[in-house]
Amino acid sequence: MSPSDPAVEPLDAAIETLLEAPQFRTLPPWHSLAVESARTLEDDVFGGEPTTLIPDVIDTAVRGPEAEVPIRIYRGRESADLPIVVFCHGGGWTLGTLDSADDICRELAHRIGCLVLSVDYRLAPEQPFPAGLIDAVAVLEWAQEYGDSIGGDPTRLAVAGTSAGGNLATALARWDRDHGSGGVGQQLLCYPIVDDDFERDSYRDHGEGPLLTRADMEWFWSQYVRHPIDRENPYVCPLRGPSLGGLPPAVVVTCGHDPLRDEGIAYARALESAGVDVVHQHHPRLPHGGLSLTEEVERADRAMDALAGVVADRFERLT
Repeated sequence: MSPSDPAVEPLDAAIETLLEAPQFRTLPPWHSLAVESARTLEDDVFGGEPTTLIPDVIDTAVRGPEAEVPIRIYRGRESADLPIVVFCHGGGWTLGTLDSADDICRELAHRIGCLVLSVDYRLAPEQPFPAGLIDAVAVLEWAQEYGDSIGGDPTRLAVAGTSAGGNLATALARWDRDHGSGGVGQQLLCYPIVDDDFERDSYRDHGEGPLLTRADMEWFWSQYVRHPIDRENPYVCPLRGPSLGGLPPAVVVTCGHDPLRDEGIAYARALESAGVDVVHQHHPRLPHGGLSLTEEVERADRAMDALAGVVADRFERLT
């Protein structure tokens, strides 16, 4: 499916109402806070009680080359042969926990009917690039080698992420192509960070939010990347990297009211130009992070269904 130009439409009315709720109306810009304060606030706002019930959720850890990597395993169905999704949370590589990503991981596990392995990767600025990617690679390798021991099917494997986690998912797909087993069958990229160009139209149109601003993104980049040369690394800025050919099929989700909109669209087009099978799902009335609002916003719920449907169909074709 060919990516299309973004439509200009107003923000969803239900989201407008939601943004007037106290937890969002009083939310300070992330870049205005100390790192620890931002992390605490992010957990308070996005780490609520789970609402989607699934058969099993287990916390464990995977041995990495530098440290143990905590993971949370979500079982979407009672089955001993489920496809596996290795998921990396958002938060600008600086914020985010297993708890803050709990809602979207439950939704993916339930709607796709899969195992989701949520990665609690090390965060910047204490652990800048490539620490988080090293942790994610360790979990991917573990899933490929031992996924069957937890009721998964390593021959049906995807990488996924939101925002900064989408960036890590692009890196995992590239790493698996270039250095791994080549076993990653698809990539789910939800409003991914793929470049550090702040002059795109979507930064001008939506640089003041909602939920994410240009100043926030500049701050997140400064936490994650300590050396300017790293910004030329395709594992950091995949849109600038060499050939994207040979990467696994992708679903790229973009939102209209998102400063990251245009880079996500550009990445979908670049993948397609390189011969990668791409489904681009654009939601012009949703903001950044829209897929985490399925409980409150019908349009977000439909967007999650659309994403899960494509992923589940692709897994089904691999059985």
